[in-house]
Amino acid sequence: MGRIGRVILAGVLVAVGALAAHAENWPQWRGPFFNGSTTETNLPTTFSRTENVLWAAPMPGMSGATPAVWGDRVFVSSVDEKTRRLAALCLDAATGKVLWQRETGEDRETARNNMASPSPITDGKTAWFFYGTAHLFAFDFEGNPLWTRDLETDHGHNAVMFGYSSSPLLYGGRLYVIAIRNARQNRYGKAPAADSESYLLALDSATGKDLWRQGRPTDARDEAQEAYSMAVPYTWNGRSEVLVYGADYLTGHDAATGKELWRWAGYNTTHINHWRIISSPVVAEDLVFVPGPKYSRGFAVRPDGAGALGEKSVAWTFDRMIPDASTALYYQDRLYVLEDNAKVMTCLEPKTGAPKWQLELPAGTVLRASPLGADGKVYCMSEAAEVFVLAAGDEPKVLHRVRMSDREAGERNLSRSSIVAAGGRLFIRTAESLYCVGRPAAK
Repeated sequence: MGRIGRVILAGVLVAVGALAAHAENWPQWRGPFFNGSTTETNLPTTFSRTENVLWAAPMPGMSGATPAVWGDRVFVSSVDEKTRRLAALCLDAATGKVLWQRETGEDRETARNNMASPSPITDGKTAWFFYGTAHLFAFDFEGNPLWTRDLETDHGHNAVMFGYSSSPLLYGGRLYVIAIRNARQNRYGKAPAADSESYLLALDSATGKDLWRQGRPTDARDEAQEAYSMAVPYTWNGRSEVLVYGADYLTGHDAATGKELWRWAGYNTTHINHWRIISSPVVAEDLVFVPGPKYSRGFAVRPDGAGALGEKSVAWTFDRMIPDASTALYYQDRLYVLEDNAKVMTCLEPKTGAPKWQLELPAGTVLRASPLGADGKVYCMSEAAEVFVLAAGDEPKVLHRVRMSDREAGERNLSRSSIVAAGGRLFIRTAESLYCVGRPAAK
C-alpha cells in the first residue's frame, strides 16, 4: 500500500528545534506511567487547526488507536477507508512525513468501531501493531517486518459484541495480551472455539513466541463475560503483578508466570448479564481504581491479600458519574474520572475518594477518549474532535476549548483516540487527521 496523501503544513514550516529539557516518550496507550500522565512541560494551552500547529497529516481513515511516540518517530494504526484494509504507519515527528506504511490485513465490519482500535507500542527499537482481528505485527524502526502472529488461529476466536479492541501491554520485555471473551454465545459470525476460555497471554517481545497462557475462568453471564480493557502492571510489596479486569472480576497475576494470585468480585456480585467492561483499571499508589460498568459505581481496591478478596479490600467507593468507556487519569496526586456520556469531569482525592470538584464540559457529543495529564493541565476530546484543556488542581477551570475538525461526527467520522504528549508536543488524532501541536521554535 502506498503512502497516504501529502502532509499539510500549517503556516510556514519551521524547524521544531530543541525539545523540552525533560522530554518523555509515549510508548503505549496510557503512556510512560500506564496511567495517562507524563512529565512533559512547555505545552501550549491554546491552539486550533492553525494556531500552534507544527504540522497536520491526513489519515487514511478513522481509528480509535492512540499514537505511540518515541524520539523522532510517531506510530499510528489505521483503516484505509477506500480499500477497507488495515494499516501500520510511521511518521516523522518533526514534519509529519510518512516514513513508511505497511498493510496489515482486512478490516471487519462492526457497529461504530473497526479493527484498528488497539494502540501501537514501541520501545525505541521495535514497533508492535495489534488489531481487532488478533493479528500482531512487529516492525523495526525502518519498517522491516520482524515477526507476525495470528492469535485467533492459535488461541480461538475473540467473541465480543462491538469488536475486539484491547491494546497489549509492554512490560518487562514481555507483551501481555488479554482476551476477555464470550464463551457461550454464537452471535458473532463464528462459533466459539473448543477452547474458548478467556486468558492472559505473555509473549516474548523479541520473537513473538508464547511464554505462557493463563486461563481466566468466570461465572459471568452473557455480555458480562466480555471486556475491552487493557492489562495494567502493579507492584505490591516488591511483587510484580499484571492486573486483568472484566467478566465480573479484577484479578492479579504473577508477571513472570501468569499465576492468578488473587481475585476481587465486588462490582457485579449478582451477575447482571449485560455489564460488559470497557474502561481499564488505574493504579494510584497502593490502590487500584476500578470503574464499574455502565455508570454503576467506582471502587478503590487495595489488593494486599491472596485468593478471594472481600469487602475489607475496598478502601472507598464512588457513586457519581462513572464512565462507560473512558479510562481514568492519575496525575499529580489526583484522580480524574471522565463520565463520557454525561460529559462530566470529576477530580477525586485518590486516598479517600473525596470529590474535589465536578465540572460539566460543554461538548456537543460524548467523549470516549481517555484524558491526558501533562504540564499542569488535563486534556480530553469528544467524538466530534472538541478538545478541552482543563487546569489540573483543586479548582475546576476550563482553560481552552477548540474544535479540531470541521466535519460532523458520524458512523465513519468518530474521534476516539486519546491525546498524547511527547517530546514537548501534543499529538491529537481526529477521525481524519493527526495534528502535532507545540510552541514554534524561537527564531
